[in-house]
Amino acid sequence: MHKTIEISLLPEQCATPDLTKLYTARQLGIADLTGVRILKKSLDARRKPIRYNLQLEIYVDEKPSEESFHFNFIDVSKAKHAVIIGAGPAGLFAALKLIEQGIKPIIFERGKDVRERRRDLALITRHNTVNPESNYCFGEGGAGTYSDGKLYTRSTKRGDVNRILKLLVVHGAEPHILYEAHPHIGTNKLPGIITRIRETILKCGGEIHFNSKLTDILLNGNEIAGVTINGENKFSCSQLILATGHSARDVYELLNRKNITIEAKPFALGVRIEHPQELIDQMQYKCNTRGEFLPPAAYSIVNQSLGRGVFSFCMCPGGIIAPAATAAEEIVVNGWSPSKRNNEFANSGLVVSVELKDFKPFEKHGNLAGLYFQSHVEKTAFAKTKSLQAPAQRVLDFVNKKESAALPDCSYLPGIQSHDLYEILPEFVSASLRDALQTFGKKLKGYLSNDAVMVATESRTSSPVRIPRDKETLEHVQIKGLYPCAEGAGYAGGIVSAAIDGERCAEKVAEQLNKK
Repeated sequence: MHKTIEISLLPEQCATPDLTKLYTARQLGIADLTGVRILKKSLDARRKPIRYNLQLEIYVDEKPSEESFHFNFIDVSKAKHAVIIGAGPAGLFAALKLIEQGIKPIIFERGKDVRERRRDLALITRHNTVNPESNYCFGEGGAGTYSDGKLYTRSTKRGDVNRILKLLVVHGAEPHILYEAHPHIGTNKLPGIITRIRETILKCGGEIHFNSKLTDILLNGNEIAGVTINGENKFSCSQLILATGHSARDVYELLNRKNITIEAKPFALGVRIEHPQELIDQMQYKCNTRGEFLPPAAYSIVNQSLGRGVFSFCMCPGGIIAPAATAAEEIVVNGWSPSKRNNEFANSGLVVSVELKDFKPFEKHGNLAGLYFQSHVEKTAFAKTKSLQAPAQRVLDFVNKKESAALPDCSYLPGIQSHDLYEILPEFVSASLRDALQTFGKKLKGYLSNDAVMVATESRTSSPVRIPRDKETLEHVQIKGLYPCAEGAGYAGGIVSAAIDGERCAEKVAEQLNKK
């Protein structure tokens, strides 16, 4: 006999599967409980004692069956093909879905594979050298590979989130991502998972080409005819999935030159704010010291300030601030956490909504105005430090409009320099941040602290450009056979939602190719 129940346990009572089973049996008064499977798990820190809320499948007089995941990965080496630009989560999961649909995926990725890519990341932190084709944003696995690997998404209406998580588990992720409320893999583990996904694609007859940059889209009237790679190699195709990520500015420029419709869209911009993790633990857990069975605390905050939305973004407990620039003379910061989230700092994006009206100073660039607005702020930050060292200011000093005489320790490895962020951020961004911080300081005791530091700029929250597509076919509104996909096209916002969108586009591509 088995059934599904809901139960609350103390953190130490569910630290391991055996303890979860033991304390569930005790609480239910079932002496012969033979098995427990966790379906959902979330931490409730709103009141003492802090507990985990669990949804469990419990078994009496029978053992849980072994979970097995089956995906129909077949040999497609001689099948019809589709081209995918970009080997981020959207491109890789689109390739897996195409294989299941009997279509051969051919991926072109401008960057390097995950192992080679790591060397270029080291050059960024050690020598302030940015390779414009291989960095935190470009390369196998996309931005998420070296920017944390958070898997939480609200995009459940867009597709099967659990399928994406199962595919990750099949390729080496820990099974706990299937039931945790805010699943996380960790930057230290993601490269191995991405490598195994690549191996699956190649084993089934797909192709992946690294150091292969899209430089032209070939058209036959209003239909896709092929692509040009690295300025000289032409490949024919009738179906093209464009999964290039939100930092591939040259792709937007290419589309604009070819009069392929694009649109400016709102996004958000601000800073990375970093606190000692111990301080966040104290705020969230209402204790002096976090217990060994509690995870490093996270937070999520949002406020309407001066008519703008101000919110935390990509919060990284026990994390590190990373240099995410994709070109010379710009400063972009992001955040990531290792799987154990055991760094001494906690960081989060703290960003302000940017609207179309804010692009007016750059209106001569048409639908690329938002991109040039974004780039201007990044270049302004670089101009202050003249290196990849990022401009920074203590939080209380920022609120008091006072330049910081000295800065606290910070996880950002290129280093930080003290600067007045009001001279770097657009006026409406700094004013909204200042107003919101005072509100956040009242909600979270200790948040408004000079032990915390703000680092500029967190500017790549989402794309400032949308590539419009038909809601039903997912094809570009103007070009048949072109499928704008995921974050780079303005239709996703993270690893899981990008992967879902990649699969959706792949299904539409397969429908078209299987008709022929």
